[in-house]
Amino acid sequence: MKCLYNKYFCFKSNIMNLEDLKPDVENILSKQNLDINHRLTEVCDLLQTKVDTYDWVGFYFKNGDKRELILKAFAGEPTEHTTIPFGKGICGQVAESNQNFVVDDVSAQNNYISCNINVKSEVVIPLFVNGENIGQIDIDSNTKKAFSKEDENFLVWVNAQVSKQLEI
Repeated sequence: MKCLYNKYFCFKSNIMNLEDLKPDVENILSKQNLDINHRLTEVCDLLQTKVDTYDWVGFYFKNGDKRELILKAFAGEPTEHTTIPFGKGICGQVAESNQNFVVDDVSAQNNYISCNINVKSEVVIPLFVNGENIGQIDIDSNTKKAFSKEDENFLVWVNAQVSKQLEI
């Protein structure tokens, strides 16, 4: 968290209010002339560049009938974790639990997969299509306790918008 103003009045400084990003997300996802992976990459880029605590943003998806996730789109530093087994790390746990997972301090997690030594906190939100967990959005921050309930609600909304593009 960055403190703006002074030590007595401290607030999280997102470059933009998360609500202000909603029309941009909708605009990106509505570009039917682009394939879905391209649109997801654009969403990742938008979030990673416009929200100062979103240092890495990615979408993982279930790999067919295999019990693993595959990275399909991201913005930020490249990662070697392009395939994650169910149950491993925060992403793998969300694949099994179907629940949002906000981690204020990744060093306190026993089942954490480190993608970058600078990461201090993480949020993972499952993505449902027709009631099935088919993937997730994963965001890493180099700031401890970077994610609020507002971030969580916004990312649930983002996934709902993505889901509309993927429904059959």
